[in-house]
Amino acid sequence: MDAFDVVVPSLPGYGFSSAPLEPGVGSRDIADLWQELMTSLGYERFGAQGGDIGSGVSTWLARLFPDKVLGVHLNYVSAGFRPTLADGEDPTEEERAYQMSAASWAATEGAYSAMHSTKPQTLAFALSDSPVGLAAWISEKFRAWTDCDGDLESVLSLDTILTDISLYWFSGNLNASLRLYKENRLDPLIFAPDERLTPPFGIAHFPKELSIPPRSWVERVANVTRWSEVPAGGHFAALEQPDLLANEIREFFRPLR
Repeated sequence: MDAFDVVVPSLPGYGFSSAPLEPGVGSRDIADLWQELMTSLGYERFGAQGGDIGSGVSTWLARLFPDKVLGVHLNYVSAGFRPTLADGEDPTEEERAYQMSAASWAATEGAYSAMHSTKPQTLAFALSDSPVGLAAWISEKFRAWTDCDGDLESVLSLDTILTDISLYWFSGNLNASLRLYKENRLDPLIFAPDERLTPPFGIAHFPKELSIPPRSWVERVANVTRWSEVPAGGHFAALEQPDLLANEIREFFRPLR
């Protein structure tokens, strides 16, 4: 029988966590905070799991603290995850197709990210002033990025959607949650040609996830020991398909305990 202690901190400025008190706090810094948290709780070694921004934080944990991280499981590969090819080395056909797909996605779906990562303060004023605007900003992404075939309430209840929107509204942390995109743009996950992440990595790829790189792209840097194609779900896997995601996490970490 599996038995894990599960520690689920909120990103600074998200959920129930207070916003950073000064600029410059990106995913690298959050990884350092999580390492301090786990150490203070008495865990000498621990695993990390994440999707969306959490995938970048988890990858930074493996990069900065390989002696403490026993493994990393992701249900999304951070858009900033970029290996550097050696001189004279070309991407494979599959990797080139991914680069084209990512560029196409950025052109048609990436306006929100461009705004978050360049002018977060401007957008924060607008969304903090209009509950309807905030609801539209968030619910549009839920509809576009879930495995719902256009019927969002077939996957997420209205209570769940409104609870998520309310957390952003009542916390007053819109500026902090948007600014994190800018901090990550200024400090992306770019790896040197000979750099390797030593902890094992597991990837659970949900079918309606955003564009993610092929396994070969991730393996240029990471030691991928498990790559699963999950039958249903999208970008918000923990909300959409919690049982499928939990099973993938168990399967990956079981041999690493």
